[in-house]
Amino acid sequence: MAFGEWHRVQANSFGAVADVYERGRPSYPAEAIDWLIPARATRVADVGAGTGKLTRQLRERGLDLIAVEPSAGMREQLRRAVPGVPVVGGTAEQMPLADGTVDAVLVAQAWHWVDPARAVPEVARVLAPGGRLGLLWNRRVEDEAWVADLSTIIGSRGTPGSGRDEMTDWVASRSYVITLPDERRHSVLAQVRDLLGSHPALAGGAGITLNMVTRCSRADLPG
Repeated sequence: MAFGEWHRVQANSFGAVADVYERGRPSYPAEAIDWLIPARATRVADVGAGTGKLTRQLRERGLDLIAVEPSAGMREQLRRAVPGVPVVGGTAEQMPLADGTVDAVLVAQAWHWVDPARAVPEVARVLAPGGRLGLLWNRRVEDEAWVADLSTIIGSRGTPGSGRDEMTDWVASRSYVITLPDERRHSVLAQVRDLLGSHPALAGGAGITLNMVTRCSRADLPG
């Protein structure tokens, strides 16, 4: 399979495991959201909204929200998780929004799936003058041996939740794992469970302490 096609398959894989994604993916630090949202913003689009991990945090701030998500499975989960927020099908490259109608477009854990050559002009189209594009990703810090071992098993880096079940769900919600052949996927998840259950650094506790960092970028449209 060509790289572009494989990238598309991975990008579209999440809907099949929307419930696992909802359980396993963490939220975002308030400080990161503060830095990304313009001070006078009132209407915000959460693009690539997934199951609404960021959407619910934005709603708590009293913002006028619209969630844009390409996967029907993810949209269904989002509507259950964040009732009352408008949810529409779309992508960063093609948003069903009128010109100049939002003060900020936020994209959490998803910009690496988009085509910037198409997405940047589309974001500029829907932003009001002075509006902002904000991007954020959660990443775990590999400061302990077991975290590096986990990355080796799953073949990628990122940030899971803080409990053993959440950790396994996080791994199962990764596009790389979702798209593996069944036998290989079951093997990867079995290795993860074995690591979490047997590593000496994790013995004796119900939860798992994990250091994380949230990486953010922002760009403002001229006023």
